[in-house]
Amino acid sequence: MKKRVIAAALAMVLMLGGCGEKDKEVVVGESIGLGNGDIQSTVAAPGDETPVVSDEGGYEEEEEVLPPGKYRSELTNEIIDDDIKNQRPIAVMVDNEVTALDHFGVNEADIVYEIMNSTMNDRVTRLMCIVKDWTEIKQFGSVRSTRPTNFMLAAEYNAILCHDGGPYYINNYIAKDYTNNLSGGFARFSNGKATEFTEYITYEGYTNPNTGKSYDGLGKRIDSAGYTREYNEYYPGEHFEFTTREQNLSNDYGVMAKKAEKVKLPFKHNGSELHYNPDTKTYEYYEYNRPHVDALHGNEVTSFKNVIIQKCSFAQLDSKGYLVYNVLVSTPWDGYYLTNGEAVPITWTKTKEDGLTDFRNAAGNPLVLSTGKTYITLVPDDSWDKLVIE
Repeated sequence: MKKRVIAAALAMVLMLGGCGEKDKEVVVGESIGLGNGDIQSTVAAPGDETPVVSDEGGYEEEEEVLPPGKYRSELTNEIIDDDIKNQRPIAVMVDNEVTALDHFGVNEADIVYEIMNSTMNDRVTRLMCIVKDWTEIKQFGSVRSTRPTNFMLAAEYNAILCHDGGPYYINNYIAKDYTNNLSGGFARFSNGKATEFTEYITYEGYTNPNTGKSYDGLGKRIDSAGYTREYNEYYPGEHFEFTTREQNLSNDYGVMAKKAEKVKLPFKHNGSELHYNPDTKTYEYYEYNRPHVDALHGNEVTSFKNVIIQKCSFAQLDSKGYLVYNVLVSTPWDGYYLTNGEAVPITWTKTKEDGLTDFRNAAGNPLVLSTGKTYITLVPDDSWDKLVIE
Protein backbone atom coordinates (compact mmCIF):
# COMPACT_ATOMS: atom_id res chain seq x y z
CA MET A 1 0.00 0.00 0.00
CA LYS A 2 1.22 3.49 -0.79
CA LYS A 3 2.39 5.22 2.37
CA ARG A 4 3.37 8.79 3.21
CA VAL A 5 5.10 9.09 6.56
CA ILE A 6 4.63 12.14 8.76
CA ALA A 7 6.21 12.65 12.14
CA ALA A 8 6.44 9.06 13.28
CA ALA A 9 7.31 10.07 16.81
CA LEU A 10 4.41 12.51 16.86
CA ALA A 11 1.92 9.87 15.79
CA MET A 12 2.78 7.84 18.86
CA VAL A 13 1.43 10.62 21.06
CA LEU A 14 -1.57 11.78 19.03
CA MET A 15 -3.94 11.42 21.95
CA LEU A 16 -1.89 13.56 24.31
CA GLY A 17 -1.48 17.29 24.78
CA GLY A 18 -3.37 20.25 23.40
CA CYS A 19 -3.13 23.09 20.93
CA GLY A 20 -1.22 26.19 21.78
CA GLU A 21 -2.16 29.80 21.36
CA LYS A 22 -2.32 30.63 17.64
CA ASP A 23 -3.22 34.32 17.41
CA LYS A 24 0.09 35.79 18.48
CA GLU A 25 2.53 37.49 16.13
CA VAL A 26 5.75 35.52 15.96
CA VAL A 27 9.03 37.39 15.65
CA VAL A 28 11.39 34.67 14.56
CA GLY A 29 14.28 33.91 16.87
CA GLU A 30 12.25 34.87 19.93
CA SER A 31 9.15 32.72 19.99
CA ILE A 32 9.02 29.43 18.12
CA GLY A 33 12.51 28.99 16.70
CA LEU A 34 14.76 26.11 17.71
CA GLY A 35 18.41 26.61 18.50
CA ASN A 36 20.72 25.25 15.78
CA GLY A 37 21.36 21.61 16.49
CA ASP A 38 18.67 21.47 19.20
CA ILE A 39 16.03 19.20 17.68
CA GLN A 40 13.08 18.99 20.04
CA SER A 41 10.09 16.70 20.21
CA THR A 42 6.57 17.85 20.88
CA VAL A 43 3.13 16.58 21.83
CA ALA A 44 0.44 16.60 19.16
CA ALA A 45 -3.20 17.36 19.80
CA PRO A 46 -6.06 15.16 18.65
CA GLY A 47 -8.05 16.51 15.71
CA ASP A 48 -10.95 15.77 13.47
CA GLU A 49 -8.61 14.60 10.70
CA THR A 50 -6.44 12.20 12.68
CA PRO A 51 -4.61 10.03 10.14
CA VAL A 52 -4.63 6.25 10.09
CA VAL A 53 -1.54 5.12 11.96
CA SER A 54 0.50 2.35 10.34
CA ASP A 55 2.57 -0.29 12.05
CA GLU A 56 5.64 1.77 11.14
CA GLY A 57 4.51 4.70 13.25
CA GLY A 58 3.47 6.99 10.40
CA TYR A 59 0.12 7.35 8.67
CA GLU A 60 -1.20 5.68 5.59
CA GLU A 61 -3.15 7.04 2.67
CA GLU A 62 -5.58 5.05 0.63
CA GLU A 63 -4.05 3.16 -2.25
CA GLU A 64 -4.47 5.30 -5.32
CA VAL A 65 -5.24 4.31 -8.88
CA LEU A 66 -4.27 7.08 -11.28
CA PRO A 67 -5.74 7.61 -14.74
CA PRO A 68 -3.82 5.92 -17.57
CA GLY A 69 -0.79 7.91 -18.68
CA LYS A 70 -0.58 9.92 -15.46
CA TYR A 71 1.71 9.99 -12.41
CA ARG A 72 2.28 12.16 -9.38
CA SER A 73 5.01 14.74 -9.94
CA GLU A 74 8.12 14.34 -7.83
CA LEU A 75 8.20 18.14 -7.44
CA THR A 76 4.60 18.90 -6.45
CA ASN A 77 2.80 15.55 -6.06
CA GLU A 78 0.23 16.86 -8.54
CA ILE A 79 -1.06 14.50 -11.20
CA ILE A 80 0.71 15.15 -14.52
CA ASP A 81 1.47 13.38 -17.77
CA ASP A 82 3.53 10.23 -17.50
CA ASP A 83 5.46 11.00 -20.69
CA ILE A 84 7.64 13.52 -18.82
CA LYS A 85 8.17 11.32 -15.75
CA ASN A 86 11.90 10.93 -16.39
CA GLN A 87 12.41 14.41 -17.82
CA ARG A 88 14.80 16.43 -15.69
CA PRO A 89 13.77 19.98 -14.77
CA ILE A 90 15.39 23.25 -15.70
CA ALA A 91 16.32 25.93 -13.17
CA VAL A 92 15.85 29.44 -14.53
CA MET A 93 17.51 32.50 -13.01
CA VAL A 94 14.97 35.34 -13.07
CA ASP A 95 15.75 38.99 -12.41
CA ASN A 96 13.77 40.29 -9.45
CA GLU A 97 14.58 43.99 -9.73
CA VAL A 98 11.46 46.13 -10.04
CA THR A 99 12.52 47.18 -13.56
CA ALA A 100 12.29 43.54 -14.64
CA LEU A 101 8.61 43.27 -13.70
CA ASP A 102 6.21 42.03 -14.76
CA HIS A 103 7.62 38.53 -15.00
CA PHE A 104 6.60 36.06 -17.69
CA GLY A 105 6.12 32.34 -17.09
CA VAL A 106 7.07 32.26 -13.40
CA ASN A 107 3.71 30.75 -12.46
CA GLU A 108 4.63 27.68 -14.52
CA ALA A 109 7.40 26.87 -12.02
CA ASP A 110 6.92 23.97 -9.61
CA ILE A 111 9.36 25.33 -7.03
CA VAL A 112 10.61 28.90 -6.68
CA TYR A 113 13.69 29.87 -4.67
CA GLU A 114 14.17 33.46 -3.57
CA ILE A 115 17.63 34.27 -2.26
CA MET A 116 19.74 37.35 -1.71
CA ASN A 117 21.66 38.11 -4.89
CA SER A 118 24.07 40.64 -3.42
CA THR A 119 24.71 42.39 -0.13
CA MET A 120 24.58 45.63 -2.13
CA ASN A 121 21.42 47.43 -3.25
CA ASP A 122 19.59 46.71 0.02
CA ARG A 123 20.09 42.96 -0.51
CA VAL A 124 18.04 42.66 -3.66
CA THR A 125 16.91 39.10 -4.30
CA ARG A 126 16.83 36.91 -7.40
CA LEU A 127 14.51 34.02 -8.20
CA MET A 128 15.50 30.54 -9.30
CA CYS A 129 12.51 28.75 -10.83
CA ILE A 130 12.47 24.95 -11.04
CA VAL A 131 10.31 23.87 -14.01
CA LYS A 132 9.45 20.26 -14.82
CA ASP A 133 7.34 20.70 -17.96
CA TRP A 134 9.66 23.04 -19.85
CA THR A 135 8.66 21.91 -23.34
CA GLU A 136 5.58 24.11 -22.99
CA ILE A 137 7.51 27.34 -22.30
CA LYS A 138 6.45 30.26 -24.51
CA GLN A 139 8.30 33.05 -22.69
CA PHE A 140 10.07 32.80 -19.33
CA GLY A 141 12.01 35.46 -17.48
CA SER A 142 13.58 37.86 -17.79
CA VAL A 143 16.79 35.86 -17.45
CA ARG A 144 19.80 37.17 -15.53
CA SER A 145 23.09 35.97 -14.08
CA THR A 146 23.63 33.27 -11.49
CA ARG A 147 25.67 32.78 -8.32
CA PRO A 148 27.63 29.83 -6.84
CA THR A 149 24.80 28.92 -4.47
CA ASN A 150 22.42 28.29 -7.36
CA PHE A 151 24.58 25.52 -8.82
CA MET A 152 24.40 23.60 -5.55
CA LEU A 153 20.65 24.09 -5.25
CA ALA A 154 19.87 23.27 -8.89
CA ALA A 155 21.86 20.05 -8.49
CA GLU A 156 19.33 18.84 -5.92
CA TYR A 157 16.88 18.40 -8.80
CA ASN A 158 19.43 17.36 -11.45
CA ALA A 159 18.22 20.53 -13.19
CA ILE A 160 19.83 22.26 -16.16
CA LEU A 161 20.68 25.75 -14.89
CA CYS A 162 19.67 28.50 -17.34
CA HIS A 163 21.20 31.94 -16.79
CA ASP A 164 23.13 34.73 -18.44
CA GLY A 165 26.65 34.72 -17.09
CA GLY A 166 27.72 35.59 -13.58
CA PRO A 167 30.81 36.65 -11.63
CA TYR A 168 33.97 34.60 -12.16
CA TYR A 169 33.28 32.80 -8.89
CA ILE A 170 30.87 30.57 -10.78
CA ASN A 171 33.59 29.14 -13.03
CA ASN A 172 34.56 26.41 -10.58
CA TYR A 173 30.91 25.34 -10.33
CA ILE A 174 30.39 25.29 -14.08
CA ALA A 175 33.29 22.81 -14.23
CA LYS A 176 31.67 20.41 -11.75
CA ASP A 177 30.69 17.01 -13.13
CA TYR A 178 27.16 17.38 -11.77
CA THR A 179 26.59 20.70 -13.56
CA ASN A 180 24.76 21.20 -16.84
CA ASN A 181 24.10 24.83 -17.66
CA LEU A 182 23.13 27.14 -20.51
CA SER A 183 24.43 30.69 -20.31
CA GLY A 184 23.12 33.56 -22.42
CA GLY A 185 21.96 33.48 -26.01
CA PHE A 186 18.26 33.22 -25.17
CA ALA A 187 15.60 35.14 -27.09
CA ARG A 188 15.60 38.92 -26.95
CA PHE A 189 12.17 40.56 -26.85
CA SER A 190 11.54 44.21 -27.69
CA ASN A 191 9.83 45.44 -24.52
CA GLY A 192 11.11 49.01 -24.33
CA LYS A 193 13.50 48.23 -21.48
CA ALA A 194 17.28 48.27 -21.18
CA THR A 195 19.00 45.28 -22.78
CA GLU A 196 19.59 43.44 -19.51
CA PHE A 197 15.82 43.18 -19.00
CA THR A 198 14.94 41.79 -22.45
CA GLU A 199 16.16 38.17 -22.37
CA TYR A 200 13.64 35.32 -22.10
CA ILE A 201 13.64 31.56 -22.54
CA THR A 202 11.47 30.08 -25.27
CA TYR A 203 11.22 26.37 -26.00
CA GLU A 204 10.83 26.89 -29.73
CA GLY A 205 13.05 29.13 -31.81
CA TYR A 206 12.14 32.83 -31.78
CA THR A 207 12.59 35.63 -34.31
CA ASN A 208 12.27 39.17 -33.00
CA PRO A 209 9.79 40.92 -35.35
CA ASN A 210 11.44 44.31 -34.77
CA THR A 211 15.08 43.37 -35.24
CA GLY A 212 14.69 40.30 -37.44
CA LYS A 213 17.23 38.45 -35.29
CA SER A 214 16.55 34.75 -34.66
CA TYR A 215 17.36 32.69 -31.57
CA ASP A 216 17.48 28.96 -30.97
CA GLY A 217 14.90 27.61 -28.57
CA LEU A 218 15.59 25.77 -25.34
CA GLY A 219 15.02 22.34 -26.87
CA LYS A 220 17.65 22.84 -29.56
CA ARG A 221 20.06 24.43 -27.08
CA ILE A 222 19.87 21.43 -24.74
CA ASP A 223 20.39 18.94 -27.56
CA SER A 224 23.23 20.94 -29.10
CA ALA A 225 25.01 21.06 -25.74
CA GLY A 226 24.85 17.27 -25.58
CA TYR A 227 22.81 17.25 -22.38
CA THR A 228 20.40 14.43 -21.73
CA ARG A 229 16.79 15.49 -21.32
CA GLU A 230 16.24 12.72 -18.80
CA TYR A 231 17.59 12.32 -15.29
CA ASN A 232 21.23 11.26 -15.40
CA GLU A 233 23.67 9.59 -12.99
CA TYR A 234 23.81 12.70 -10.81
CA TYR A 235 20.10 12.66 -10.00
CA PRO A 236 19.96 12.32 -6.18
CA GLY A 237 16.40 10.98 -6.15
CA GLU A 238 13.05 12.44 -5.17
CA HIS A 239 13.49 15.50 -3.00
CA PHE A 240 10.34 15.59 -0.87
CA GLU A 241 7.76 13.40 0.77
CA PHE A 242 4.17 14.49 0.15
CA THR A 243 0.68 13.86 1.38
CA THR A 244 -2.57 14.24 -0.51
CA ARG A 245 -4.27 14.85 2.82
CA GLU A 246 -5.12 18.46 3.69
CA GLN A 247 -2.64 19.04 6.48
CA ASN A 248 -3.63 20.66 9.76
CA LEU A 249 -0.39 21.48 11.54
CA SER A 250 -2.12 22.20 14.85
CA ASN A 251 -3.48 18.66 14.88
CA ASP A 252 -0.18 17.12 13.85
CA TYR A 253 2.20 19.23 15.90
CA GLY A 254 0.10 20.67 18.74
CA VAL A 255 1.66 23.57 20.59
CA MET A 256 4.52 23.79 18.08
CA ALA A 257 2.14 25.10 15.39
CA LYS A 258 1.45 28.83 15.21
CA LYS A 259 -0.78 30.98 13.07
CA ALA A 260 1.03 32.03 9.88
CA GLU A 261 -1.17 34.24 7.74
CA LYS A 262 1.49 36.75 6.78
CA VAL A 263 5.26 36.47 6.41
CA LYS A 264 7.52 39.52 6.24
CA LEU A 265 10.94 38.61 4.90
CA PRO A 266 14.01 40.74 5.74
CA PHE A 267 14.78 41.65 2.12
CA LYS A 268 14.61 45.45 2.32
CA HIS A 269 14.92 46.18 -1.39
CA ASN A 270 12.08 43.94 -2.55
CA GLY A 271 10.00 44.01 0.61
CA SER A 272 9.07 40.37 -0.05
CA GLU A 273 6.01 39.04 1.76
CA LEU A 274 3.72 36.01 1.68
CA HIS A 275 0.00 36.46 2.36
CA TYR A 276 -2.23 33.50 3.12
CA ASN A 277 -5.43 33.33 1.09
CA PRO A 278 -7.95 31.19 3.02
CA ASP A 279 -10.16 30.78 -0.06
CA THR A 280 -7.45 29.10 -2.14
CA LYS A 281 -5.48 27.81 0.88
CA THR A 282 -2.29 29.10 -0.69
CA TYR A 283 0.33 31.74 0.08
CA GLU A 284 0.37 34.65 -2.36
CA TYR A 285 3.72 36.28 -3.06
CA TYR A 286 4.01 40.05 -2.70
CA GLU A 287 6.92 42.38 -3.38
CA TYR A 288 7.35 46.10 -3.98
CA ASN A 289 4.09 46.60 -2.04
CA ARG A 290 1.92 44.70 -4.50
CA PRO A 291 0.95 41.16 -5.44
CA HIS A 292 3.42 39.46 -7.77
CA VAL A 293 1.75 38.58 -11.05
CA ASP A 294 2.64 36.58 -14.13
CA ALA A 295 1.95 38.68 -17.22
CA LEU A 296 1.85 35.57 -19.39
CA HIS A 297 -1.08 34.17 -17.45
CA GLY A 298 -3.56 37.02 -17.31
CA ASN A 299 -1.84 38.75 -14.40
CA GLU A 300 -2.42 35.70 -12.22
CA VAL A 301 -1.00 36.17 -8.71
CA THR A 302 1.92 33.86 -7.93
CA SER A 303 0.94 31.51 -5.11
CA PHE A 304 2.24 28.47 -3.26
CA LYS A 305 0.82 25.63 -1.18
CA ASN A 306 4.06 25.19 0.76
CA VAL A 307 6.57 27.66 2.16
CA ILE A 308 10.01 26.67 3.48
CA ILE A 309 12.17 29.28 5.20
CA GLN A 310 15.80 28.39 5.93
CA LYS A 311 18.16 30.26 8.21
CA CYS A 312 21.58 30.26 6.53
CA SER A 313 24.92 32.00 6.95
CA PHE A 314 26.85 33.37 3.99
CA ALA A 315 30.32 34.50 2.97
CA GLN A 316 30.75 37.79 1.13
CA LEU A 317 33.30 37.30 -1.62
CA ASP A 318 34.28 40.86 -2.49
CA SER A 319 33.47 44.54 -2.13
CA LYS A 320 30.83 44.29 -4.87
CA GLY A 321 28.63 42.26 -2.56
CA TYR A 322 28.94 38.93 -4.38
CA LEU A 323 28.40 36.08 -1.97
CA VAL A 324 27.94 32.37 -1.48
CA TYR A 325 25.53 30.89 1.02
CA ASN A 326 27.00 28.30 3.36
CA VAL A 327 24.48 25.65 2.33
CA LEU A 328 26.78 22.75 3.17
CA VAL A 329 26.17 22.00 6.85
CA SER A 330 26.13 18.76 8.81
CA THR A 331 24.81 20.30 12.03
CA PRO A 332 21.08 21.12 11.75
CA TRP A 333 20.12 24.72 11.14
CA ASP A 334 16.75 26.29 11.89
CA GLY A 335 13.85 26.88 9.57
CA TYR A 336 10.07 27.00 9.27
CA TYR A 337 7.51 25.12 7.27
CA LEU A 338 4.20 26.80 6.43
CA THR A 339 1.05 25.38 4.92
CA ASN A 340 -2.67 26.07 5.30
CA GLY A 341 -2.15 29.20 7.38
CA GLU A 342 0.11 27.69 10.05
CA ALA A 343 3.84 27.34 10.70
CA VAL A 344 6.02 24.84 12.53
CA PRO A 345 9.77 24.89 13.22
CA ILE A 346 11.98 22.58 11.19
CA THR A 347 15.68 21.94 10.77
CA TRP A 348 17.79 21.32 7.68
CA THR A 349 21.18 19.93 6.66
CA LYS A 350 23.01 19.45 3.35
CA THR A 351 26.26 17.49 3.23
CA LYS A 352 27.10 17.31 -0.49
CA GLU A 353 27.09 19.95 -3.22
CA ASP A 354 24.97 17.73 -5.45
CA GLY A 355 23.08 16.14 -2.55
CA LEU A 356 19.63 16.90 -1.22
CA THR A 357 18.83 19.36 1.51
CA ASP A 358 17.40 17.19 4.26
CA PHE A 359 14.43 18.89 5.92
CA ARG A 360 13.25 17.51 9.26
CA ASN A 361 10.36 18.28 11.55
CA ALA A 362 10.89 19.01 15.24
CA ALA A 363 10.73 15.29 16.07
CA GLY A 364 13.62 14.63 13.69
CA ASN A 365 11.51 12.91 11.03
CA PRO A 366 11.46 13.82 7.30
CA LEU A 367 9.31 16.84 6.51
CA VAL A 368 6.12 16.02 4.63
CA LEU A 369 4.75 18.65 2.22
CA SER A 370 1.21 19.31 1.10
CA THR A 371 0.46 18.59 -2.54
CA GLY A 372 1.19 21.71 -4.57
CA LYS A 373 3.88 24.23 -5.44
CA THR A 374 6.60 25.28 -3.02
CA TYR A 375 8.38 28.55 -2.25
CA ILE A 376 11.81 28.27 -0.59
CA THR A 377 13.89 31.14 0.72
CA LEU A 378 17.29 31.36 2.41
CA VAL A 379 17.24 34.07 5.06
CA PRO A 380 20.68 35.37 6.08
CA ASP A 381 21.47 34.53 9.68
CA ASP A 382 22.41 38.14 10.43
CA SER A 383 18.83 39.23 9.70
CA TRP A 384 16.98 36.14 10.96
CA ASP A 385 15.61 38.08 13.93
CA LYS A 386 13.92 40.48 11.50
CA LEU A 387 11.82 37.71 9.94
CA VAL A 388 8.21 38.04 11.08
CA ILE A 389 5.51 35.38 10.92
CA GLU A 390 2.11 36.55 12.10
